[in-house]
Amino acid sequence: MKKILFFLSLILISLNVKAQILDPVKWDTSIEKVSDNEYDLVIKATIDSGWHLYSQNVPENGPIPTSFKFTKSKDYELVGKTKEGEGHEVYDNVFEMNIKYFGDEAVFKQRIKTLTDKAFTVEGSLEFMVCDDTNCLPPTEVEYSFKIPKAGEAAVSSDKKEDKSFLQTTLPEKKDDKTASSTNKSEKEPITKDKSENRSLWALFFLSFLAGFAALLTPCVFPMIPMTVSFFTKQSKSKAQGIRNAVFYGISIVVLYVLLGTVITAIFGADSLNALSTNVWFNIIFFILLVIFAISFLGAFEITLPSSWGTKVDSQADRGGLIGIFFMAMALAIVSFSCTGPIVGTALVAAAAQGGIAPVISMFGFSLAIALPFALFAAFPGWMNSLPKSGGWLNTVKVVLGFLELALAFKFLSNADLVLQAHWLEREVFIAIWITVFGVLALYLFGKIKLPHDSDLDHISVGRLSLGLVVLAFTIYMIPGLWGAPLKMISGFPPPMNYSEAPYGVGFTKLGGGESLSNGEIPDHAHLGPHDIIAFNDYDLGMAYAKKVNKPVLLDFTGWACVNCRKMEARVWSDPRVLQVLKNDIVLISLYVDDKRPLPENEQYTSKVNGRKIKYIGAKWSDFQISKYKANAQPYYVLLDHEGNNLNEHTAYNPDIEAYLAWLKDGIHKFKK
Repeated sequence: MKKILFFLSLILISLNVKAQILDPVKWDTSIEKVSDNEYDLVIKATIDSGWHLYSQNVPENGPIPTSFKFTKSKDYELVGKTKEGEGHEVYDNVFEMNIKYFGDEAVFKQRIKTLTDKAFTVEGSLEFMVCDDTNCLPPTEVEYSFKIPKAGEAAVSSDKKEDKSFLQTTLPEKKDDKTASSTNKSEKEPITKDKSENRSLWALFFLSFLAGFAALLTPCVFPMIPMTVSFFTKQSKSKAQGIRNAVFYGISIVVLYVLLGTVITAIFGADSLNALSTNVWFNIIFFILLVIFAISFLGAFEITLPSSWGTKVDSQADRGGLIGIFFMAMALAIVSFSCTGPIVGTALVAAAAQGGIAPVISMFGFSLAIALPFALFAAFPGWMNSLPKSGGWLNTVKVVLGFLELALAFKFLSNADLVLQAHWLEREVFIAIWITVFGVLALYLFGKIKLPHDSDLDHISVGRLSLGLVVLAFTIYMIPGLWGAPLKMISGFPPPMNYSEAPYGVGFTKLGGGESLSNGEIPDHAHLGPHDIIAFNDYDLGMAYAKKVNKPVLLDFTGWACVNCRKMEARVWSDPRVLQVLKNDIVLISLYVDDKRPLPENEQYTSKVNGRKIKYIGAKWSDFQISKYKANAQPYYVLLDHEGNNLNEHTAYNPDIEAYLAWLKDGIHKFKK
């Protein structure tokens, strides 16, 4: 019976995966005239049933988003950003984030304004990634072009380049607007989307409110409360007028900050803000800015806006009335900039990663926390007596924020490092930096370190001691992370476990369930991959090692953003029986088809499959998979001998643990014959 089940499993595997080039997305372009000098460039995707195309707006460390590039020209200019349809948005358990995608059909529109009366061509390219329940395809680039008619002529159909990189399949008949901008949805899915969006926006609002409260408790803002109340007490002739003025003052503060979020969103657009948040150079620049802000908070120098700005605003505030009150609110924002600026910037970047109206929501929460106490104390001056007196504790708050800004800065540097795969800031280094930052913060709170603007302390308060103990406990909690502890409390901040010098800590290598290496070290050019499996990312180096240890090769075509690859690793590779085989009986070579690192110039070549220039490491492995195995989907697994010959049929996504284990053992058995 077991033999029958074994051979049935092999048959199912061979039926499940046949070498084939998948092409689930067909693209078509058209032009829609908006006015005499404005056109909408329409790019439509027809998506095969069961497949989905990712949105332009995908959070950091998620799948590859769809992106558009338009060649710059003196003949036209872009109007706004590329717009897209509604699509689906669901929570993805693999990436642990909300991800938007399209099924069946997706419509993208880019508006342009013509700068000439002559006819011209708009050229560009798009990059996209698609997945279904079992496969993901590597990022694919497609070129397109549009022929814009000269002034007065009707728009003609789009011009498609006669190029292998352009998919030339026409869309079916046009559907109604609702169908064109979204997928066939069940009645329950929009509810899930709304709830997930609302949860995210509420969380952002709450965090921004806390950030505003933190900004309130700084020496730039807190002392202004009694000064402001004094101003309103003198100006208001009655209690009713005082309350009215105070409410208008609070609303003015909120309006100013919300206007900032609105302007940022309008100028850059939600999608471009998200693109910035995942951009290498943006993350590096923001790392530098946060370090500068942190040093300022620690007391090295003050960051202030030009004094002339404050003078001009103050002169307007003297006018009195509602206009004067509005300018009083603006004066508060300008004068307190040295403390609020870094916090506002951090809040806006966090909101940018979410996109949409998130920057507006973020600024609303932030400004509300600042406006409430000013409005309340202005309306009820008697409550002023309950406020603690300004003193050295305000500078302590500012210094604590400086340490937090410094710790957060390294998250942005880590983002850039992960995208580049440069290994500048591996997990151990990141955790060591955080241990140092929070350890020094604990010493500061205990009064062992004094910074430039601190007053002398005869003793520390109970509150400061309590906060110091919490920070010290957090610091001690992070120390085991150097020896492989998962640190779930901060799991979203350090690099992943396999992005490290030694995933089990300084000076110690643990193979966890596999055989020990003779010298206790990982082989040259290898690393610990998922579940601490020794893996190579280069075909030739992995094959050379396999010959050395006389083991068969498991060729794993995968991707950093491949959803189904992560599912296989989490659900199948984690099984103790499969894991034992992967660690002891084969040599794993994982080839990442979406690796964006450039190949050395002397290794770049032109593909024999489609004539494209192969410039990146990922493109090299994708081209290798297509040319040798006539397949382009991931995950894709091949068992090889030392000459590169197949040991059995190839397989792909297969969550059946028994079948996958049988496939592995069958190939290993044939290798040993």
